[in-house]
Amino acid sequence: METTEEIRGAVLKYVKAEYLEDDDQEIGCDTPLISGGIVDSFSMVSLKRFLENKYKIQIPDNKATPEAFDSVNRITTLVETFVGGKV
Repeated sequence: METTEEIRGAVLKYVKAEYLEDDDQEIGCDTPLISGGIVDSFSMVSLKRFLENKYKIQIPDNKATPEAFDSVNRITTLVETFVGGKV
């Protein structure tokens, strides 16, 4: 199982690669993704699919909320909830 830091790093790398238009734009683990306009609702679906495939988890739609996907730290917490059969 990956550590929190490894999950956080993978999520941050994916978000930077997929959603940042400007390579010079910096984001951190607490940067607002949805409320900051970096990730929209369509992108959130593809991010959810990425997480489910990478970590072999199923994130219920009722847990895949804009609030849960609004920062890399929140996404990491969400993933950790489902990795290893914790839920």
